[in-house]
Amino acid sequence: MLLHIDMDAFYAAIEQRDRPELRGRPVVVGGSTGRGVVAAASYEARRFGIHSAMPGRRAAQLCPDAVFVKGRIDHYADVGRQVRAIFHRYTPIVQPLSLDEAFLDVSGSERLFGPAASIGRRIKEEIRVELGLTASVGVAPLKFVAKIASDLNKPDGFVEVSSADVIRFLDPLPVSRLWGVGRVGQEKLQRMGLNQIGEVRVRDVDSLRRALGSWGEHLWKLANGIDERRVVPDRNAKQISHERTFNEDLTDETMLRAVVSYLAEQVGRRLRRNGRHTRTVSIKYRRDDFQTFAKSRTLDRPTHATAEIYRVSEAMLTEMRVREPRPVRLIGVSVGSLTEKNAPQQMSLFDLSEGETSQREVDKVVDQLRDQMGDQAVYRATSHRWIHRKTTGGATDDDRRDG
Repeated sequence: MLLHIDMDAFYAAIEQRDRPELRGRPVVVGGSTGRGVVAAASYEARRFGIHSAMPGRRAAQLCPDAVFVKGRIDHYADVGRQVRAIFHRYTPIVQPLSLDEAFLDVSGSERLFGPAASIGRRIKEEIRVELGLTASVGVAPLKFVAKIASDLNKPDGFVEVSSADVIRFLDPLPVSRLWGVGRVGQEKLQRMGLNQIGEVRVRDVDSLRRALGSWGEHLWKLANGIDERRVVPDRNAKQISHERTFNEDLTDETMLRAVVSYLAEQVGRRLRRNGRHTRTVSIKYRRDDFQTFAKSRTLDRPTHATAEIYRVSEAMLTEMRVREPRPVRLIGVSVGSLTEKNAPQQMSLFDLSEGETSQREVDKVVDQLRDQMGDQAVYRATSHRWIHRKTTGGATDDDRRDG
């Protein structure tokens, strides 16, 4: 069985824990400057419609009594490490998605610690007692079902879905709960008369494939409780990927390149964090009609440099746009054929002339700054247009599929 554990309003909850005078008050992390954006909001603030990525000025309008506090990303990262240490008491198979969210595979731990539900409750209690924070837990046999379960009763939620109950659990839920269905996808499914997951489940898979391409088959599998993805720690992953589904289909070429730059940064950082290199870079591309395409390229030698991953990804994007110029609703960048952790790498005789040494130093400094100050503290100029749009609500959440 799998667990999906999501810390409740993580950044804001830490501030309320550390400053008792903030408990019960609407707390907003970040967004205090005129052009700042909200990094997190307490549940008291969320009742006023405040959410992450919202401009701080708008948050202040929605809740004049909100307390704005400066983010402390290094402190949040320290607490995140304490949370993960609790996870690792029960299983080594932990796939972090962010500082405050992770999948755990506890199948091999049940003989030692009891059923998965008992493990989930023990983890919740240890987080509460030791860290003074709450977490919501979903227990299920499938990744996406565990994710849905953890979202249903937040904050401080706990939902268990047995193997026998997966279909009964999914059927009445709205199609927006399916992994990868954003607002545009939901509207298209509703135009097809598909409002609930159960309606997708009973629809003929061939008709979905004709209407939506491979994405339709993907949705049909999820609706029928078919999800073969496993919990894979980055150190063991065969592939690392980041995707973005856009709230509005994109056609602007500069913006599309900015998205690819941003995704390349995310992938490169995870490679370096885990001491791994890639031999293959791929791009995934979904048109406005839901037809999905992919393109891959094998590198001359392994790399974990953001600049190289972006260079190859951007070239493939250009080729894809020539061949498939329609508006785009999703882009993904992935890396595969990964080396083992900290495996020795063959150095180039032309390392200095190729600029690889300077690129390694740039990546090192950027990683350090982002660890200390947050993901948006520093980034490449090529990512700027997307970073700015993303903070004002340009896309759905990241959908990372690693295996």
